[in-house]
Parts: sequence; structure tokens; C-alpha cells
Amino acid sequence: MIKKIMMTLILGLVTVPVFLFGQLKVGYVSSQKIQVEYEEFKEAQSQFQLEVQKVQFEFQEMQRELDSLKQGFETQRLMSSSDWRIGKEQEIKEKELALQNYQAKKVGPEGDLVKKEYQLQNEIISKVNRAVESVAIDKGYDFIIDGSVALLYAKPTHDLTDDVLHELRKVGKDSPK
Repeated sequence: MIKKIMMTLILGLVTVPVFLFGQLKVGYVSSQKIQVEYEEFKEAQSQFQLEVQKVQFEFQEMQRELDSLKQGFETQRLMSSSDWRIGKEQEIKEKELALQNYQAKKVGPEGDLVKKEYQLQNEIISKVNRAVESVAIDKGYDFIIDGSVALLYAKPTHDLTDDVLHELRKVGKDSPK
């Protein structure tokens, strides 16, 4: 709700100068359509999902080891010496702590997965921003807004999404891999 009010206010501030000072050229893009159709977004999502699956697999393996250790401890606990029990309890605590540390390191707020996702998104967003800027300059637009956020109506002739996708693909073909 607040986002819509802010976008309406921003659009109002953008359109008032049109009436006061002349013609401003405003276009829009659909970031959702770009995410769906731009191949690098799909590749980044696939790459990120592979990282997530790898972390899940490693976590599950660590969890299985811990569960096996606990189960072995429970079956032998009554027949073992107190030194053995103390040693196994310590080993279990260490494995639990290692599992918690692994989880925090990989998926915590400052974890590797969060950093990887940010890195992948940031690279693509930079490319999209450069493509939007290029289209804006080439076509003489004063403003280009993200129609996926709060655009209630716009003439389809002002939709620059396909132009931005074309620019992204063109830049992708020109750049060496």
C-alpha cells in the first residue's frame, strides 16, 4: 500500500513538470518479463539452485553422521564405561556444534548462499541498468520506470521492455565469455 502511494507520488512529481515546462518522455519496462525472458537471469537462478542443492546435500550428510553417532551411542550407552560415554557425548556435542556452524556459515544472514545470491543478482542488475540507460539515451527518454512495481496504466507504445531485452542480448553476444 505504501509502495503504491509512493509510486503515485513519484509519478505525480514526474508529470507535473510536463505541464509546466514542456514534454518529458517517460517509458517503462517490466522487470518481471526481463527476469523471465533474459537468459542470464535463468542461468543465474540455475547456478544458485545448484549451490543450494550442494549445501542441502552436505547438511544432510552431516545430519546423518550425527544421527548415526547418536544412535550408536544410545545402543551402547548402558554397556559402556563412563569414560567412553563422556567421550561420545563430547563427540556428539562437537558434531552438533559443527552442524550449527555449517548452517550459519552457509545459510545465515551473512552466509555464503546469501552472498552468492547477492553477487549473481548484482551482476545482472548492473547489466540491466546499463541496457535501460542505453535504450533511454538512444530513444531520448527522460525517465524509464519499472512497470512491474506500481504501474496501473500505460500506453503499450511506451513499453520499452523488448528494447531492453534486445540491448541485453546484443551486449551478451558482443562480450567475450
